[in-house]
Amino acid sequence: MITELVCTAVAVGLYLNTLDADFCYDDSRAIKTNQDLLPETPWINILYDDFWGTLLTHSGSHKSFRPLCTLSFRLNYTLHGLRPWGYHLLNLALHGLVTALFTAFSRPLLGGGLWSLLAGLLFASHPVHTEAVAGVVGRADVGAALFFLLSLLCYARHCGLRRDQRGAFDARRCGGVSATWCWGWMLGSLWCAAASMLWKEQGVTVLAVSAVYDLFVFQRLRFRQTLLLLLGKKKNISVLLSLGMLASWGVILLSARLYWMGNKPPNFSNSDNPAADSPHFLTRTLTFLHLPAANAWLLLCPDKLSFDWSMDAVPLVRSLADWRNLHTVAFYGGFILLALFGLCGPTSKAKETNGKAHVTNGKSITNGNGYHAPDTNHNTDQGPPKTTLNGSGGLHHCPPRTSLPPTENLVLFSLSILSLPFIPATNLFFYVGFVIAERVLYIPSIGFCLLVTVGARTLYVRLRTRGCKALLLCLCMGLVLLNGLRTVQRNRDWSNEENLYKSGISVNPAKAWGNLGNVLKNQGKMAEAEKAYRNALHYRGNMADMLYNLGLLLQENERSAEALHYYKLAIGSRPTLASAYLNTGIILMNQGNLEEAKRTFLTCADIPDENLKDPHAHKSSVTSCLYNLGKLLHEQGQQEEALTIYKEAVQKMPRQFAPHSLFNMMGEAYMRLNRLEEAGHWYRESLRAKPDHIPAHLTYGKLLSITGQKTEAEKYFLRAIQLDPTKGNCYMHYGQFLLEQSRLGEAAEMAERAAELDSSEFDVVFSAAHMLRQASLNEAAEKQYERAASLRPDYPAALMNLGAILHLNGKLPEAEANYLRALQLKPDDTITQSNLRKLWNIMQRQGLRTKHGLRMQKSGDL
Repeated sequence: MITELVCTAVAVGLYLNTLDADFCYDDSRAIKTNQDLLPETPWINILYDDFWGTLLTHSGSHKSFRPLCTLSFRLNYTLHGLRPWGYHLLNLALHGLVTALFTAFSRPLLGGGLWSLLAGLLFASHPVHTEAVAGVVGRADVGAALFFLLSLLCYARHCGLRRDQRGAFDARRCGGVSATWCWGWMLGSLWCAAASMLWKEQGVTVLAVSAVYDLFVFQRLRFRQTLLLLLGKKKNISVLLSLGMLASWGVILLSARLYWMGNKPPNFSNSDNPAADSPHFLTRTLTFLHLPAANAWLLLCPDKLSFDWSMDAVPLVRSLADWRNLHTVAFYGGFILLALFGLCGPTSKAKETNGKAHVTNGKSITNGNGYHAPDTNHNTDQGPPKTTLNGSGGLHHCPPRTSLPPTENLVLFSLSILSLPFIPATNLFFYVGFVIAERVLYIPSIGFCLLVTVGARTLYVRLRTRGCKALLLCLCMGLVLLNGLRTVQRNRDWSNEENLYKSGISVNPAKAWGNLGNVLKNQGKMAEAEKAYRNALHYRGNMADMLYNLGLLLQENERSAEALHYYKLAIGSRPTLASAYLNTGIILMNQGNLEEAKRTFLTCADIPDENLKDPHAHKSSVTSCLYNLGKLLHEQGQQEEALTIYKEAVQKMPRQFAPHSLFNMMGEAYMRLNRLEEAGHWYRESLRAKPDHIPAHLTYGKLLSITGQKTEAEKYFLRAIQLDPTKGNCYMHYGQFLLEQSRLGEAAEMAERAAELDSSEFDVVFSAAHMLRQASLNEAAEKQYERAASLRPDYPAALMNLGAILHLNGKLPEAEANYLRALQLKPDDTITQSNLRKLWNIMQRQGLRTKHGLRMQKSGDL
């Protein structure tokens, strides 16, 4: 128990600084934008959506069905929302539990004390675990490992209680424990295997690992004996029944999972897994053979780690002349030799216990301490019964003994944990959406740490001198220390996104620079962000996301022409990128290219969401395109056409889309058509969707005023002002309402307040000037008209109205100048022409010079 506590303390201690870490990388999509975490989303949706919140049967789904992990995220969200510390705390607790279980599981395999401690410390400190523990999304791997080990422990207990002597199970008590308990542990193992798979897909491989444990660790069979048993030539009904239950349950789980995800494999882009997209069989084969060797190197030497290994992080192996093929050959050669050693190697004559060697023939081997070790075992764990061939040709169990499993069997078992959970990531059965993913190595590292410990223990037994043994132990502790230091260093990388992406530049510069650009942009460092985006495009110029992000940055900095260029490049690289169409249409609309903007919005609306990685985001962009198209038609007076587009947007909008603005604009369109009842319905829907939506308060207030509900209307105007007292537009609309009620003094006060708060907003200032003029406050109106004209010096209506108020205020030459400027911009404006004639008549009667006017009269312009 002390060993488990020590290893758990080390595992937790190394990651304590992650409690202050922020969400990183994939955490945003799995948590921040995942609708399945929200309380208002029915929890049953978790059973139908993938890990990222996309419907499992959707063509663009990741097909990662991990409901238990998503449920744990939802629990976190319920308790503390989006504060990261709680998510990291649960990850850390799960990692501590996994470390404790692994240490406890290794005790009967390696012996208590030193060797189980070493195995636990190696696992607790391995740097490759950092992504799984420090990254919240890695919880899927940690949770799967927890139930993976629980399933193994339950199966080991089942094996220890199982009794089979004559080919049938005896329902009587077996060693003081009933048969019911024996098979109860079996059921527990099967359910834990299912739970492991529901945390992450690879958890189902524990069933195969359990079979290896039964045959080669518990039964201690050799390869030939295993074949005889599996072919049915040697009778052992209960063993075959156990193995049959494992195999049957595996088939059931895999079949159910395949059916649940729509009987189709997931689709990924070529940048996620470039080898899968290669048309050359040799390239695909050599690369896929090399990737397990690259993963094994991360376990052996985790000096270079990265948050992302996609794209060109691991260049394709295109020919047999590539020197990396030597690594591949060395890896598979070593793996095969170890497997042959475990399957066919000579059975150890010595019983290895805590570093001491004992033989079973009455002769002892010196343990290197200058004396002969007695034939006793200080390990208190009850070992499995020895299995031998009996005289009748069946398998016979000897009474339980305290010796540890032979080294050969442990090597084979370690290799099974190392390799079997990794098989789903090898592209053997279907293509996966990554090249290398460090968190996928979390469960295989259990086998790796066990294998290293078995090797260290075997070497320790064979060494003859105390000095050599002490040196070996020092090297083992040094390895643990180095791993721990690297883990602490790697935790700093995962403390925030900026550090994480900077650490990945040497491995995957295109992806790292691009993500770093997003972080810098959010920090307001626009110049640095732009440089980061351009660096990313330098390494990989066809990345649609980076082209779009650069365009977005340029657009936000009012460099619309450049932004439009990059949006079009993004569309060319990925014709289904709806967000690029959306922003392209907005820029075109602002530039006055209304017809081209319409075509862009319509093109976007017709893009299907088939095979898209994030269909929710795509649908949101399509809905926004339709909203903007409807708004454009609305402003052009085409209300019926606008309503048709708005209704299409309502049909296509995803669950997470905020519809309040869309509903409010539908109300506006119905209001323009004088269909007041329908307008009121959509205004109320807008307020229901977002009770603090200010535009809906103002528009609904207008509607209530028109329908004679003055008191209710005023409440909505006042509520809008209460929601944001700094918004001049609210005071302007309220002022217009007061003006209609002939409450001129209050209206003027609201107009002054609106113009003061939104002094740079032309519409607000212009409307405030109108209200002041209608309230007969001509001096104040003049001031606001001057401000409006300065905001839009080329707007004829502003100049004409300024001329008119100056005319009323007796400032005739100034009025004439503004009338003339207005006519230069709009020569055919009859109101300005009429006002100017009246002004000249007054000026002539007063004897004022009207040279401009006389000249225009003579030329026939008036």
